[in-house]
Amino acid sequence: MIIITGATGQLGRGVVEHLLARLPARQIGVSVRDPLKAQDLADLGVRVRQGDFDDPASLAYALEDASQVLIVSGPADARPHRTAIEAATAAGAERVLYTSHMGANPASPFLPMPSHAETEQDLRASGVAFTALRNGFYATTALQFAGQALESGTLVAPEDGPVSWTAHADLAEVTAVALAEKGRLDGITPPLTGPEALDLADVAAIASDLTGREITRVTVPDDEWVAGMVARGVPEQQARFLLGMFEASRKGEFAEVGPALGELLGRKPIAIRELLAATLTN
Repeated sequence: MIIITGATGQLGRGVVEHLLARLPARQIGVSVRDPLKAQDLADLGVRVRQGDFDDPASLAYALEDASQVLIVSGPADARPHRTAIEAATAAGAERVLYTSHMGANPASPFLPMPSHAETEQDLRASGVAFTALRNGFYATTALQFAGQALESGTLVAPEDGPVSWTAHADLAEVTAVALAEKGRLDGITPPLTGPEALDLADVAAIASDLTGREITRVTVPDDEWVAGMVARGVPEQQARFLLGMFEASRKGEFAEVGPALGELLGRKPIAIRELLAATLTN
């Protein structure tokens, strides 16, 4: 049985849907915090059990009889992921997959990246076969910036750098491939990225072109941006956490464009322009 954690989130749900197109529902299980949110999967024959990274006992039940476990990463903290890895191996899983990140790096200023790097080390030490899927930066972040900018006409943010924005749909599909075809992706994967690296000025220009509304990219100093976020009610700790994303991007941590995702999909990955068109013009 293949067990997917976090199966009610955007990525996890997509993985389950792709697996259902490849495998009988009885071979698929999900570990979710709220089983009611996965009732439609249960109706299809998927095994739905309650499991929480903060509750090892619940994970032992949720991962029972697993041959493979996909751990969909959560907060910027390696400890819950380590708990999930331990639960998967204790359940007898022969292989553990984890949604890591192309920017996994213990020295990154963006806190999720050191967490991913630490979890990759835990996978190496787990004693079972593993796959760390080094996903490209989720394009939903760029879509959120563009959507907010469309209202005001300005995309205001600190200095950034190019990012190879990657669609959840593509990553869900390739993750299902990795689960359904054992040995297809072993160890730490190459970066699984979108087809081009664009900064927020590029995103603003594409959004302007698609909508016919002028959107201006405005770059503000880091501290000024943090102060503005705090003034709008965002806790300072959270604002500085988000600032780390910009600091990492301008160091080039998310700029690589690799061929691996397209090769695994057998087609060109979805471009940010396509995603913006679907989001902003509907």
